[in-house]
Amino acid sequence: MATLQSLSPAFRPSIPAPNSHAFPAATPFNSSPKFLGSKGLSISLRHSIISTRVSNSEYSSQIAETLGDVSIFTASGEPVRFSDLWDQNQGVAVVALLRHFGCPCCWELASALKESKERFDSAGVKLIAVGIGSPNKARMLANRLPFPMDLLYADPDRKAYDVLNLYYGFGRTFFNPASTKVFSRFHALQKAVKNYTIEATPDDRSGVLQQGGMFVFRGKELLYARKDEGTGDHAPLDDVFNVCCKAPVA
Repeated sequence: MATLQSLSPAFRPSIPAPNSHAFPAATPFNSSPKFLGSKGLSISLRHSIISTRVSNSEYSSQIAETLGDVSIFTASGEPVRFSDLWDQNQGVAVVALLRHFGCPCCWELASALKESKERFDSAGVKLIAVGIGSPNKARMLANRLPFPMDLLYADPDRKAYDVLNLYYGFGRTFFNPASTKVFSRFHALQKAVKNYTIEATPDDRSGVLQQGGMFVFRGKELLYARKDEGTGDHAPLDDVFNVCCKAPVA
């Protein structure tokens, strides 16, 4: 079985342009084509890799209110609603939906968010990181990485991921070309997983096929949305920061 050390960082095949969008105020937008596949582990390999069918879906101007009704957990285990995570009037927030807490690429993104926290704080932007798994799995990442527990939340049932229609499936997780981007961040990945434990993987193994995404809100207004195309296909934080800087902070 391949290990992180056996993966060659020199392998950098060409990949499609990132699937990211910045939006004007109160403008509905089309999300990327949804990868079709079963939300269970019985998804067929044939459809995961070669299916070209898509469905066009749209985030409505009410998406923040819909997301706000979703209940998740703090890393310490307390239930909390999304609407309570940032100022719903004019507060600017970056909501990073990680993959599951046992994914090495999740640890790498969490590390990058932690390193960028001071930069976002200085701009008056709140960072929120949500991962898949129970609160005790979130604490494993927070303690070992380490990562600020007050910024980390657990969504064991992937409720927010479903609301935001994020990609899911075997092909997306293991075979999407966008996943090769991780080779360009190989050393950052090695550093992030220094204290990694596979025990952080959620008990419900269906969660390992879920992809994440990055969203920027100003109050209830969605400013930016990016759905990860594959494992390790993270939004460029410089792009996210630039969107935040264009949003006036109350």
